[in-house]
Amino acid sequence: MPGLVSIKTPPETALLRISVPETPTQAQSQRSEPGSAKPPSPLPKRVPSPSPSRSKFSPRKPPPDPEMNPNSESALDNPDLGPFLLKLARDTIASGEGPTKALDYALRASKSFERCAVDGEPSLDLVMSLHVLAAIYCSLGRFDEAVPVLERAIQVPDPPRGADHALAAFSGHMQLGDTYSMLGQVDKSIACYEEGLKIQIETLGESDPRVGETCRYLAEAHVQAMEFARAEELCKKTLEIHRAHSEPASLEEAADRRLMALIFEAKGEYETALEHLVLASMAMIANGQDTEVAAIDVSIGNIYTSLCRYDEALFSYQKALTVFKSSKGDNHPSVSSVFVRLADLYHRTGKLRDSKSYCENALRIYAKPVPGTTAEEIAGGLTEVSAIYESVDEPEEALKLLQKAVKMLEDKPGHQSTIAGIEARMGVMLYMVGRYEEARNSFESAIGKLRASGERKSAFFGVVLNQMGLACVQLFKIDEAAELFEEARGILEQECGPCHQDTLGLYSNLAATYDAMGRVEDAIEILENVLKLREEKLGIANPDFEDEKRRLAELLKEAGRTRDRKAKSLENLIDPSSKKTKKEVTKRWPSLAFRI
Repeated sequence: MPGLVSIKTPPETALLRISVPETPTQAQSQRSEPGSAKPPSPLPKRVPSPSPSRSKFSPRKPPPDPEMNPNSESALDNPDLGPFLLKLARDTIASGEGPTKALDYALRASKSFERCAVDGEPSLDLVMSLHVLAAIYCSLGRFDEAVPVLERAIQVPDPPRGADHALAAFSGHMQLGDTYSMLGQVDKSIACYEEGLKIQIETLGESDPRVGETCRYLAEAHVQAMEFARAEELCKKTLEIHRAHSEPASLEEAADRRLMALIFEAKGEYETALEHLVLASMAMIANGQDTEVAAIDVSIGNIYTSLCRYDEALFSYQKALTVFKSSKGDNHPSVSSVFVRLADLYHRTGKLRDSKSYCENALRIYAKPVPGTTAEEIAGGLTEVSAIYESVDEPEEALKLLQKAVKMLEDKPGHQSTIAGIEARMGVMLYMVGRYEEARNSFESAIGKLRASGERKSAFFGVVLNQMGLACVQLFKIDEAAELFEEARGILEQECGPCHQDTLGLYSNLAATYDAMGRVEDAIEILENVLKLREEKLGIANPDFEDEKRRLAELLKEAGRTRDRKAKSLENLIDPSSKKTKKEVTKRWPSLAFRI
């Protein structure tokens, strides 16, 4: 999501593990047991994990009849065949033979468990096989095929029957949520996580440490969806659970506070975010986690930068840079990320030469990354550097960096929303340099990805629709522009409200388009509504107010009408310093431009 500063997932994090579960306790430890592993970062990269369900299944002995052909359809009715094929699938993955062969074994194992299931009795063997099958589909990048498998898996268990069934249902919902996340369908992903949390709470109680881990995992998902109120609620619950079950200043508490700081930073509550980061840093120092302390120092520097406390920000960044260079090496992505932060800091303070120097240092590292650097890290860094080049009026260089970032992510699953955001930025820059056809195409690609990922009701989606409409206006595709503006209007009114600046800018663009189409009455209606909103709720000391009032007067004159309003003098309410210099008004709408 744009505007969020995330703490990177450690590069040693495994991307995908395909295994056949052995015991029920191992399931919860993968996602829930505190102390079993390094606490997760506040915003980990979501990858569909294999089923963490651990039912009390153990592979039975292979079919006793050596003459039986396990590949025959009739053999699927043998109750011993399912566990045997599932073991083969696991062994195939472990041996490195690849998932394709394992997929065949897992498919046949699922069919066998389905055939041998007792009518009316939920089969946890079947659930386990379906989880493994879905994990193999995901490892092949076939996420769409994994979804119906997992939907079938969550229908089988009956949680009231006991902990094993509840665990299987919980695991299925979490794995399905991961898979939806990889497809970019954030709303569906969060709905699955919420259902999984509900099942876990009903089984374990609200204060169980494993519930705390799931709450944090779900809070991270809500942060990515920019749903900060729910994220804060869940993170507070996580912090309470960990404080009750862990030692003071524990690693779990530190991870919770880092996420809480990220939430408050996104909400603009920087002082509160800083308090949480300082407490997290103290906990990490107490546990000897020097590298994590450096990562927190970067976040503290970001807060100081937002507060315009630049000297303190510089000190925090330099501390982190020293630690990263000594612990990870001069060419590590962590070092380049601090270079980018320093470049932004120096740009803000007007030291453009130093800013550009740090940008070039970061780009040298991204050009020759050390082994283990992920494409996501490089693409994120390129995007941040491009923003600095854009701000110093070097749009062509910024475009090149964004194009590289898109190319690095386009073959990676689960990044469609990220790519859409980058393409939208590219569209804005292309528009600003007058390359309107390319801008329109870039916006169109971004909108297609956002529609596919289920973000068609977000405010960001409405803004991108508005921007594409403006590109269409420049290409004289007025009908298409009107359709885009109308769709954006419904979204922004719902998500932002009619008085938001994005919505008001959209109203002006739509009125101008209606005017160009000859729909004068529609344009008049919109402009009258805009002026009414400004007069009654927002005030009229706004530079756009005079343009809108002047344009409305022109349209009313063309229609042979005068403005219908309450008789009162508005001129004496306008701040004279806010008035624009009067200029000749042309028939075409003068302010078709981005309003962000």
